[in-house]
Amino acid sequence: MPIPNGGLITETNEQYYAGAQRFLISDPPVIGDSVTTTFNTDLIYDSVNATLTNFVVYTSADGLAGNYDEFAGPYTVAGNTITFTGTNTLRKHIAVQLKSLDGGSFGNEDAFGDIVQENYGSYAYTSLNDVINGFIATYVGEHKLIGDVKRTDVIFHAKRGLQEFSYDTLKSVKSQEITIPPSLGVTIPQDYVNYVSLAYIDQLGVRHPIYPANNLTSSPYEVPLQDEAGDYTMDNTGDLLEGTSITNERWGEANNRLLNGNITFDDYWSYGSYLTGNPFYGQRYGNDPQNSQRNGWFNMNERDGTIAFSSNLKDRLIILDYISDGLAYDLDSRIPKMAEDALYAHILYSILASRINQPEYVIQRLKKDRSAKLRNAKIRLSNIKLSEIVQVMRGKSKWIKS
Repeated sequence: MPIPNGGLITETNEQYYAGAQRFLISDPPVIGDSVTTTFNTDLIYDSVNATLTNFVVYTSADGLAGNYDEFAGPYTVAGNTITFTGTNTLRKHIAVQLKSLDGGSFGNEDAFGDIVQENYGSYAYTSLNDVINGFIATYVGEHKLIGDVKRTDVIFHAKRGLQEFSYDTLKSVKSQEITIPPSLGVTIPQDYVNYVSLAYIDQLGVRHPIYPANNLTSSPYEVPLQDEAGDYTMDNTGDLLEGTSITNERWGEANNRLLNGNITFDDYWSYGSYLTGNPFYGQRYGNDPQNSQRNGWFNMNERDGTIAFSSNLKDRLIILDYISDGLAYDLDSRIPKMAEDALYAHILYSILASRINQPEYVIQRLKKDRSAKLRNAKIRLSNIKLSEIVQVMRGKSKWIKS
C-alpha cells in the first residue's frame, strides 16, 4: 500500500507486518551496489557474531515468493545502508528481513514469528521529543502566550508532567515474567517506581494474585550486629557492623498453612494439640479473612533492592506489573496520543505559573484548562468498554441456591 504524502506512517505494510523490504539493483549486480532500508528499526550488524545481527539479506533472480535464497555476503553496513562487496551469488532482487536470533526464509510465513519490530503498535504513541518540539512551535513566539522560553525549561516541565501523569493517568505499567529462585527474592526492575500487582501463573496460564505481607512480616532496612550483652558492635572505623536478617530467614522457612488456616493433620499434630493448645495464626475457627488465601505473599526488601516471596512460591512463574515514571530512556519516552493535549496544557501552565508578574486570571484559566484536559485523558485511557461491563453485570441475575 503506498504511503500518502505528508502522512505520519513511514513504513509500508510489508515493512510493518512482515518486517521485510525489497529492492532492485543492477542486472547483473556489480560490486558497490547498495540498498538503504527505511524501517523504523535500525539495522544492527556484527560481522563476528551473527547472532547479534538483527537482519538477514535474501536474493532472487525473479523476485517471486519462495525463490529467495539467503545471501551470506560479503557486504558492509553503515547506518541502514548495506553495500555489497562481493557478487558471486547475488541476484538483482534483494530482500532485507528483520529477525531475532535464528532468522527465517523470505516468502515463508513460518519465518514471521522471528521478526523483531520495535515499533509494533507505536502509532498510538508520540515521543517526548516530538511533544517538546510541537510545544515550542505552537505556543512560543511573537503574539503567542509565551514570548520566549529556553528549551531546557520546556524539557524540565515536560519531564515533570510525564512523571506525574505516569502515576495515575498514562499507560506506564510494565510487566516482567520471572521465576522465583530458591533464595525467594527477585531484583526490583531498573525503572521501578511502585508495584501494581503480582500474580503467579499456573499450568493453564491463569493468574493467581499474590498479596503483600505488610501485616505479617517486614524486611528490616538495617541489621546491626550485637554482642551477648545486646550492645552494637563496631568495626575499626567506628561504623556499625551489619549482619543478615533473621526475620527474612524465618519468613523464608515459614509453613504458610499455619498462617492461612489451610492446615493438615500433620500440621495439627506437629504444631498443636489439646495438650499444648493451638498456636495457629488466627486459629482455625474465625481465621482472619485477609490471610485466608494460599496464593502466597510478597514484601519489598528495600535494603537489598529485591522483592521477597513466601516459601510456597519457590520455582513459581510470576508476573510482576509495575509502574515506571516514563523517564527511564530520556527523550525517547513514549506518550499516548490521547494524553498529548493534556501534556501541552501542563507545560503551558507550569511555565507561566513559575514566572512573576503574570495576570492571575490567565494562570487560573490555564490551571482549569490543564485539569479539564487531564480528566479527559484519564477517561480516554481508562479503556472502558460498555460490552465488557454488560458481560460482567449479567452475573447479577444469576440465582445462587443455598
